[in-house]
Amino acid sequence: MNAILITLNVILLSSLGALGYQWPPALFAFLIVGPLTVLSIWGASGGGVSARAIFVTTSAIAVGGIAASSFVWPAAWYGALIVGPIVLLGTADMLQTKRAIRRNFPVIGHVRYLFETIRPEIQQYFVESDIDGRPFNREERSLVYQRAKGALDTLPFGTQRDVYATGYEWINHSMVPVRPQDMSPRVTIGEGRCEQPYSASIFNISAMSFGSLSGRAIEALNQGALEGGFAHNTGEGSISPHHLEGGDLIWQIGTGYFGCRNADGSFDPDQFAERARLDVVKMIEIKISQGAKPGHGGILPAAKITPEIAKIRSVPMGADVISPAAHSTFSTPIGLLEFVTELRALSGGKPVGFKLCVGKRREFLAICKAMLETGLCPDFIAVDGGEGGTGAAPFEFSNSLGCPLVDGLIFVHNALVGIGVRDQIKIIASGKVASGFGLTRLLALGADLCYAARSMMLSIGCIQARRCNSNECPVGVATQNPALTAGLDVETKAVRVARYHAETIHAAVELMGAAGLASPTELRPWHIIRRVSQLETLHYGEIVEYLEPGALLRDEPPSSFARAWQSASASTFAHVVGEATGVGGNVAVAGLVESAEESLGV
Repeated sequence: MNAILITLNVILLSSLGALGYQWPPALFAFLIVGPLTVLSIWGASGGGVSARAIFVTTSAIAVGGIAASSFVWPAAWYGALIVGPIVLLGTADMLQTKRAIRRNFPVIGHVRYLFETIRPEIQQYFVESDIDGRPFNREERSLVYQRAKGALDTLPFGTQRDVYATGYEWINHSMVPVRPQDMSPRVTIGEGRCEQPYSASIFNISAMSFGSLSGRAIEALNQGALEGGFAHNTGEGSISPHHLEGGDLIWQIGTGYFGCRNADGSFDPDQFAERARLDVVKMIEIKISQGAKPGHGGILPAAKITPEIAKIRSVPMGADVISPAAHSTFSTPIGLLEFVTELRALSGGKPVGFKLCVGKRREFLAICKAMLETGLCPDFIAVDGGEGGTGAAPFEFSNSLGCPLVDGLIFVHNALVGIGVRDQIKIIASGKVASGFGLTRLLALGADLCYAARSMMLSIGCIQARRCNSNECPVGVATQNPALTAGLDVETKAVRVARYHAETIHAAVELMGAAGLASPTELRPWHIIRRVSQLETLHYGEIVEYLEPGALLRDEPPSSFARAWQSASASTFAHVVGEATGVGGNVAVAGLVESAEESLGV
């Protein structure tokens, strides 16, 4: 091959020289062909034929061929319009130093980057099966699309799932199914404690800020919430004009206190009170952490702060805005509950709770002890799972940090039952709810109601392109690019959000009726069955330990909770050695224990 390349280059130079003798304009080709042939001969004589040498030789022959052909047919010079850019591209590839593939394989090296670019689409549309995709498989996405559009959503020819595979779950039906009492069940939050309790749907829109989503996407979600009668969480980016389409809002307050902050980033009670008393604001949620990146702060670069965002978030133009990893308003369990109480008063008596992804169990139990010690309680707790989504999260945080939803939900439910306050606090579960069974399952495992974010995005056209972090969302949902958001029609998508919500609720309620349950409040862990091996199935009441009321207040707490409970303290989130099992002889604790024992008939 080396000899062939050298011979070709020598022939090319000789032929071009002879042509130039007869037709002098051809000598101009030497300006390109000369250096290329010298490079090719030098590379080939070095021993070993590389893609670079082949490119150089091919380019020299192509240019020389065009020059020679033009002697007979002048129009051949137009070939330079095709050959010229390719030669220039390959030359640029050989001269650049950032990418070895391009340097070693001029021109054809670009094919690798092309395939890398389209790989997700190839995978999604041609490779993955209907039930293999992540985070939402094709079957789940299609279900959301069909219900949002009001299209046929029934399943022909039976399930594609392997019902004998470990991990398969189902709900057992009854031989005496019932007609549900209410096809649109609701849950009252803050009853008996708040001046303005809120009656919430069991299925609501999870936290997504304006900025993460486009203004049009936010408007569509909020209009859908208005039409469907369910709540829309603002996300920590505060209340934007796009949120004010009439739908009920849950205002989320994050560590940056956007929309209610002073110039130094601290909490401003006056700004908070002004916005919290808006009629559309129904509840307040303090964000402690989120499942996709718990314990991680954030930074909003100055370049991304538009006048609209600056006004919405109460931040200055021209400077980076930092969202700390932790709150500055409180640093202890008691401090958190005092902040909850303060926000409830400032909002005019609206329900206030907090959202977290469960991490160290001791820290949540410290909050439980603070509830017992102070008598202060949140109206709700939102539990986010480690599988939750976000616009952008560090790789390790998204994949390897935070407790998954089922484990976190059951733990929080158990902790509240164990201290005897479960009936006073509602639990909201958040994490990949897309179907009626997904909703029913979480209600059975301990939740009172659920949030959904990504499935709601799917209902307004998200195609799971996974470009949320690049501002290049092709359907205009998770981008601020006007050229892309222009394709999202607010009125059409709002109808789809409302329809998807209604169809999912309907499916969940029908599923409960088939199980012989007239209301979501009748759901229990033993209604959900899980295959733990090919020949063994257990219900969640057998898989997971569920505590009895007041179990953590007795002299010997359950062994699975004992270590974390004894190292928790109401006054700090830190580990405390030798903390008493109860809370220092508190009369309220004794009363709770007595009440729990009476309810158990002890």
